Amino acid sequence: MSAPVFLITPPFTQLNTPYPATAYLKGFLNTRGIPSVQADLGIEATVALFSQSGLSTLFARIPADRELSPNAARILALQDDYVHTIDDVISFLQGHNPTLAHRICKRDFLPEASRFSQLEDLGWAFGSMGTQDKAKHLATMYLEDLSDLIQECVDEHFGFSRYAEKLGRSANSFDELYEALRQPLTYVDEILIRLLEERMKTIQPAMVAISVPFPGNLYASLRCAQYIKQHYPQVKVCMGGGFANTELRSVSDPRVFEFYDYITLDDGEAPIENLYRHITGELPESDLKRTFLLKNGQVAYINNASCKDYKQGQVGTPDYSDFHLGKYISAIEVVNPMHRMWSDGRWNKLTMAHGCYWGKCTFCDISLDYIRLYEPVAAAMLVDRMEELIAQTGETGFHFVDEAAPPALMRALALEIIQRKLTVSWWTNIRFEKSFTRDLCLLLKASGCIAVSGGLEVASDRLLELIQKGITVAQVAQVNRNFTEAGIMVHAYLMYGFPTQTAQETIDSLEMVRQLFKTGILQSAFWHLFTMTAHSPVGLNPEKYQVKRVSETVGAFANNDLEHIDDSGADHEQFAFGLKKSLFNFMHGICLDDPLQHWFEMKIPRTRIPPDYIEKALQEDALGARKPTAKVVFLGKKPQVQTLTKSKKGSTWEVTSLTFQTRKEPLSISVGKEQGIWLAGMLEKLSVQAATPLTLKDVEASYTAAGLEDFELFWDNKPVNTLHKAGLLQL
Repeated sequence: MSAPVFLITPPFTQLNTPYPATAYLKGFLNTRGIPSVQADLGIEATVALFSQSGLSTLFARIPADRELSPNAARILALQDDYVHTIDDVISFLQGHNPTLAHRICKRDFLPEASRFSQLEDLGWAFGSMGTQDKAKHLATMYLEDLSDLIQECVDEHFGFSRYAEKLGRSANSFDELYEALRQPLTYVDEILIRLLEERMKTIQPAMVAISVPFPGNLYASLRCAQYIKQHYPQVKVCMGGGFANTELRSVSDPRVFEFYDYITLDDGEAPIENLYRHITGELPESDLKRTFLLKNGQVAYINNASCKDYKQGQVGTPDYSDFHLGKYISAIEVVNPMHRMWSDGRWNKLTMAHGCYWGKCTFCDISLDYIRLYEPVAAAMLVDRMEELIAQTGETGFHFVDEAAPPALMRALALEIIQRKLTVSWWTNIRFEKSFTRDLCLLLKASGCIAVSGGLEVASDRLLELIQKGITVAQVAQVNRNFTEAGIMVHAYLMYGFPTQTAQETIDSLEMVRQLFKTGILQSAFWHLFTMTAHSPVGLNPEKYQVKRVSETVGAFANNDLEHIDDSGADHEQFAFGLKKSLFNFMHGICLDDPLQHWFEMKIPRTRIPPDYIEKALQEDALGARKPTAKVVFLGKKPQVQTLTKSKKGSTWEVTSLTFQTRKEPLSISVGKEQGIWLAGMLEKLSVQAATPLTLKDVEASYTAAGLEDFELFWDNKPVNTLHKAGLLQL
């Protein structure tokens, strides 16, 4: 067998589940007959560092005469307690030792330093039944204390998911990184390089492909590349991933190529295949695709547009083999429902569609191919891949990592899951658009959808139009209500500081958010400060949005986040603390009726939003009338049908009673005798397992053919209208 490609995710990305980039590539390489091995060096370095031997060495590295902060001195004084408890804590967070939760929650088992002083009232946060969650949160604080010690004493760049992020974020110049890489290895570096060395000896790859999704992975990727170039000069090193795709599109500093031989952009499948075939002598250099390299001392770029990218149906199923799935850690860092899902539990990651079906938001990098080129995957193929991943990983949870999952594809996916009787839990990112009717949300819930996250951004109709989001605040409220009533958690991305946003609009936006929480239709949210990026419509044409770039200089290394001046907008930074503090309280149902001024030390404008704005929006419900082309499906069980005789004031007549057994409770309706007999027969034809789906128009035609009158009056009347609770849905 020829030498394999070694696919690496460098520290540190996620602790709870593998970042999927290398699994995607390995799945693709399988289809092309190219051998590969993958490793998540982040989780491997984490469990090596946070172990008895790792901590013992760490404490021994701290000089006895070093001047320490009071917090670090306390941790050092308690080092025996940390060394004694660390293996048990990691085992607990890996899910192997759940009974330890009781001891952790007693607050006398774990040593506690400064992170514990920031704890909220845990009873309020987790409730009386949340022993496991409470223990995970306490254990996470324990690890964060150790992280603070590492930062202060042995590696200033350390962070669980943001290792050396400051060095990587908007590093227009390579100077600071280059200087850091010339320093001796830190203790964390040493652990990383030891793990890498073991793998290089075992695998003997022809090529190493390092995925760098975030700025926090960049420094560690360079350390890996540096070691390989020094000790395995014959092995070619390639870098790709989200950081390269957004930040390195204009890289020109030759020093970068002292570490990487190649940098590839955008979808990695065709570039990595061509690169491997070039390295193994099958293709000339000119056939490389979307690849930077050094030629004659200068950075060159080979695009090779004649080589087409692979369709989504051709890239194969992500392959999670080689990952040590039992090592991943479920942490709860913050008490936020959606953030908890990101960091707690193991999720198989898939994509419903390549790119974004909307592709218009002016703050987004919609000019880049990974967003601009939209291509969905067929629902049947998606569920095939889900079944393969369940068999491979033993996990039935799925996180669809789409830019925005298309509603029509979500509907098809849900029907396919239900038809196959597959038991899964899944969540994804969406646009809050009017397609998410009550019945579609009920279908998604029945298929296993547990949560959605979407961009409300600036909760202001003027700014949503400027963003070209294609939604209104009232529409978001109606959609959120449909998800919430179906039992699906909703998380909103919130933005402040968009160009021309005034202080008045920021406060009005906060009032909208307050009302969304007050009405109970939003469960989780997070505020982000607007960032102008080079590949977004705002970054490409700032004058149109009344902002100015601070500098037109294009850096020789990373170029994406652009500093800008907004003369017509507010001083956005002053709102940051108040927005985040109020949101934290709103998420826990606290202070929802307090004046907005309560959250800010400076004077703020009075909101212009009526206090019942969201309530009125929910009463209007403009999400669209039923369409004759809507599919009608029945997810429930066959009803028990009885003919009953009714009487009133001396008159008697017969009705049909239909009783449906739902998982929660029975549901009964009574309709006219002939209508009931027709309905019982029609429900069999509408079964989700039926070979041919019927539309509302088909249902009406059947009703009329049975000699029954006034279909609309029957179908829209209360008895049939309650049957969504038994699984009768119009989609």
